[in-house]
Amino acid sequence: MSSPTPGRRCGVLLHPTALPGTPACGSFGEAAEAWIALLAAEGVGVWQLLPLAPTDGGGSPYSSPSGFALNPWLLDGQRLVEDGLLEQADLEDLPPGRNDLLDLAAAARRSDHLARLLLERWPEQPEYQRRAFEAWSRQEQFWLTDHCRFMVLRRMQAQKPWWQWPRPLAFRQAKALAELDRDQAEGLLQEALVQWQLQVQWLRLLGLARSLGVEIMGDLPFYVAHDSADVWSHRRLFSLRANGSLQSQSGVPPDYFSETGQLWGTPVYRWLWHRFSGFSWWLQRLERQLELFDCLRLDHFRALDASWCVPGGDATAEHGAWRPSPGRSLLEGLRRRVFKAGGGPILPLVAEDLGVITAGVEALRDDYQLPGMKILQFAFDGDPDNAYLPENYKGTNWVVYTGTHDNATCVGWWNSLGEEERSRVETCLGEAVHAPGWQLLRLALESPADLAVVPLQDLLHLDDGARFNTPGTTEGNWQWRLHGSISALHGPLLGLGQMARYYGRGSR
Repeated sequence: MSSPTPGRRCGVLLHPTALPGTPACGSFGEAAEAWIALLAAEGVGVWQLLPLAPTDGGGSPYSSPSGFALNPWLLDGQRLVEDGLLEQADLEDLPPGRNDLLDLAAAARRSDHLARLLLERWPEQPEYQRRAFEAWSRQEQFWLTDHCRFMVLRRMQAQKPWWQWPRPLAFRQAKALAELDRDQAEGLLQEALVQWQLQVQWLRLLGLARSLGVEIMGDLPFYVAHDSADVWSHRRLFSLRANGSLQSQSGVPPDYFSETGQLWGTPVYRWLWHRFSGFSWWLQRLERQLELFDCLRLDHFRALDASWCVPGGDATAEHGAWRPSPGRSLLEGLRRRVFKAGGGPILPLVAEDLGVITAGVEALRDDYQLPGMKILQFAFDGDPDNAYLPENYKGTNWVVYTGTHDNATCVGWWNSLGEEERSRVETCLGEAVHAPGWQLLRLALESPADLAVVPLQDLLHLDDGARFNTPGTTEGNWQWRLHGSISALHGPLLGLGQMARYYGRGSR
């Protein structure tokens, strides 16, 4: 882990699943290397991505069956060949997949095929590969064993959630787990080999980025999915009933945008048990993420101060209550673990502090000197004190975005505005709007914020056909992919680099 680079910088938000060059899904291969090299060549200092975890059935990386594992869809077959783990001919038999969007079913088929090939070729591997794998397995044992068990059991149980499995497996009876380890040894090995090579490939990309001066920002959801290896293997850390169902679930209360609030269906934490363990699970989770990234965006940061807890059987979030969270103790524990002493340097974290934020949340963020977030699409409601307007930023410790993965693209956002709203935007910009993504980008770059980030879709002037996610919907999300090659992005990245240098944000 490296400390975040100080000073004014700019970055691009692009998830690896959207990279081109491989059927069905982007990967940790050639296109990712070319993307990092292009960022470095144009002086763009930060690549931000979404969680690299396995996704849920709809493709969301924010509802993962693992808080520690990497997404098998991102495993690059060509890199496996180059590293001697597969033969070139093996790749000829991979199932086909679309190239124009993330093809969820094909991505799963292709990753399963690569996993089987890895297992089949494993007896042929030289001793140094075996030693490397064994050393890695021991190092990652705290999450790897139960992740592999969970994924194998999911397949055996036809993807049913863990609380519907046979009781000895659902509740982890020692005899049932021992039988699983014995009878499914090959399947467990296959899962572990995939995670090993995913980490090898990702750390190679991380090393390339660091050598070229590009910082990589990851993303960590606050909660983990109910149907996950984490909840299955650490039940008492989560608010569950004896039968595994939700006792208390997460969400946010009713507000201007929703009369019934948002219900997320993930279990809230039993913080008492986390305290008893010295926050061991949380700290292991955070430390692993900080090994994979240079810095980390903490999604739903406000829940580190207090979380909205809704009865497990409720269908809306209306009848929840705010419950305090021990965020200060957790962050202090992380700082001691990372820096091996109390105090010390600033944690490499970004606080996702969007929405209605209390004084307590702001104090937690500011006391640990964590950057907060500003979204320019939220800035033009006519209120001169709007906190998202750059002239209202207090200090420089912010990350400002034109929009995020949850927003419309800037073109889609502009197309949705009425005349009055458009007039306010043009007044603020001091010019007529003709390229909303680039014009909001200029506003971000000239703002006081230390870091300005733009989604690639806004650099490419794309409409909402390229939108990555629409919150509250389940269809058509997470599927956008870049068309063409990385080299075709030279023009937009050159323009970003030139603008960044003009506003004192270029890294060359």
